[in-house]
Amino acid sequence: MPEVRMYCTAVCPYCVRAEQLLLRRGAEITKIRVDLDPERYEEMLRVTGGRRTVPQIFIGERHVGGYDDLVELDMAGELVELLGDGTA
Repeated sequence: MPEVRMYCTAVCPYCVRAEQLLLRRGAEITKIRVDLDPERYEEMLRVTGGRRTVPQIFIGERHVGGYDDLVELDMAGELVELLGDGTA
């Protein structure tokens, strides 16, 4: 299973929902708390092309986007595929 990284904050309801969905699909998540470390926030801006909202989710090297993007992938059946083999 590919690495799943999620840039998040402690109080973001969309971060909680994204984490719940990923866990239901069997993912192990590395959470990167941008509210605790300004350098990690700057990192998030750099690796996402300037996206400022959380969550920002990566599956392997692929930037999935935020919660709405994650739900769209799941509804299309692509999330399980991404988590299953890491190719895409």
